[in-house]
Amino acid sequence: MKYNIISYFLTEGFRNIFKNKKSTFSCLGVMCATMLIFGLFFTIGKNINSWIQNLEQEQGMQVFMEYDATEEEISKLKEDLSKIEGVNSVTFVSKEDAYNTMKERFGKNENALRGFTADAFSVSYMITLTDLNLNNQVYEAINSLETVREIQNKRDTIETLSKVGNTIQLVTFTMFAILILISLFIISNTIKLTVHARRKEISIMKYVGATNGFIRTPFIIEGIIIGLISGILSILIVGGGYNYIATQIAGSETWQKLSLDLVSFGDMIGQIVLVYMVLGVGIGIIGSSISMRKYLDV
Repeated sequence: MKYNIISYFLTEGFRNIFKNKKSTFSCLGVMCATMLIFGLFFTIGKNINSWIQNLEQEQGMQVFMEYDATEEEISKLKEDLSKIEGVNSVTFVSKEDAYNTMKERFGKNENALRGFTADAFSVSYMITLTDLNLNNQVYEAINSLETVREIQNKRDTIETLSKVGNTIQLVTFTMFAILILISLFIISNTIKLTVHARRKEISIMKYVGATNGFIRTPFIIEGIIIGLISGILSILIVGGGYNYIATQIAGSETWQKLSLDLVSFGDMIGQIVLVYMVLGVGIGIIGSSISMRKYLDV
C-alpha cells in the first residue's frame, strides 16, 4: 500500500512538470541562473581565499642584501634580523637558490636566463612574522639596517586580496538572496498554474476525505524535481566551465609568472553539491507550499 502511494506521488509530480512545459522551463532557467551565479562567485572567492591563506603562511617579506655583501655582513644581518621584535624566522637564500628559483618560474622559457649566472643575483633572507599586524613595524626596523638593498613585502597584496574577497562575498550574498526570491516567486506561480488547472479535481479529493498533506505532496515533489534538475545541470555547467577556464589560465605564460595555484574543482565540488541540493530542494518545497495555501485554506 505504501509503495502504491509513493508511486502515485512521484507519477503525479512528474506529470505536473510536463503539463506546464513553458513554466517549467522558466523555473529551470531562473534556478540555474541563481546557482550558476552562486557557483561563479563561489569559485572565485575560493581561489582568492586560498591565495590569501598561502600568502599568510609566508607571513612576511624577503630582504635582499647588497650584491657585494661579505660573509661577515651576511652573518651580521641574520643576527640583527633575529633580534627584531615580531620576527618569527629568518631563512637564508643563497645566490644559487635565487637563480634556481628564477629558472623554475620561467619554466619552459628558462632560455631567457641564458648568459646569466648565480652571481647576477644577491643573497637574501626570507622573514616570517609572529603577527601580520606587526608588518609595518618590522619593515621600518629592517629598512634601517645597513647592507639592506631591497625589501619585498607582500602585505599590500594580502590586504588587497582580502578586500576583494570580502567584496565578492558581499556581492555573492546579495545576488544570491535576490535570485532566491525570484526563484521562489516563479516556482510558486508555476505550481499555482497546475493547481488552478486541477482545482475541480482537488475539490473532489477534499470532498471524499483526502487530507491536505495527500493533496499537497505531488506538488511539493514537482518543486523538488525542478530544483534537483536545476542543481544537476548547474553542477555540470559550472564544473565543465571552471575546468576549461582553469586549464586555459594555468597554461598562460602570464599566470605561470605569478606562481599562483588554482583550486581544483574536485576540492570544491562537495560544498557546491551540498549547497545546490539544499537550495534546489528548499526552494522547491517552499515555493510549492506557498502556491498551495490558497487552494487548501491552510
